Amino acid sequence: MSTIAVIDYGMGNLRSVAKALEHVAPNATVLVTADANKILSAERVVFPGVGALRGCMAELQRLRLDQAIKKVAASGKPLLGICLGMQALLDSSEENGGTQGLGVIPGQSLHFAVGQIDAVNGEPLKVPHMGWNQVCQAEGSHPLWRDIAQDSRFYFVHSYYAEPVKQVNNAAMTHYGQDFSSALVADNIFAVQFHPEKSQQAGLTLLRNFTEWDGTHSLF
Repeated sequence: MSTIAVIDYGMGNLRSVAKALEHVAPNATVLVTADANKILSAERVVFPGVGALRGCMAELQRLRLDQAIKKVAASGKPLLGICLGMQALLDSSEENGGTQGLGVIPGQSLHFAVGQIDAVNGEPLKVPHMGWNQVCQAEGSHPLWRDIAQDSRFYFVHSYYAEPVKQVNNAAMTHYGQDFSSALVADNIFAVQFHPEKSQQAGLTLLRNFTEWDGTHSLF
């Protein structure tokens, strides 16, 4: 029986993520855990989160989960980052004058510029970026986009956005005052800025695809 570990470091809507995974993969065992050994022994790992990166990194280090995540990333097994979990995989963030991340994917998180004007209605864009927005998948097929239409809408809540060093790590883009990376990919790692567990059918489809993904870029 397949085991999916949802990393519990005290930050994130973990139960919603776990329930969504249980819904799309009823034959899998979904563990919400802070036990590094259980995380490392699972077939798939989900790294969710909401809130501030500095607090996230402090808890990961306190629980010694930072090294566990790096080991999962290097192991070849499927790893899914969600929201703050995606940003934590990068090198750093502008938050608090500079906060170090896990350095798994080269790049940084930047704060949305306050006072940007919405080109559609001419009004200032609100920060955080909150609500439904379109996700434009990068050229080329990735298994996690299977059965998800181009420009499908997903649910976002964030004030910082990812800027990877390498274009090849962009798996999708979204526009909010500017274009930003809303999904990243690096070998066995897939990470999304939006919340698939809150994104209705498109989000559930992505989670289902993750539970069936072998960690490679080959098509199903």
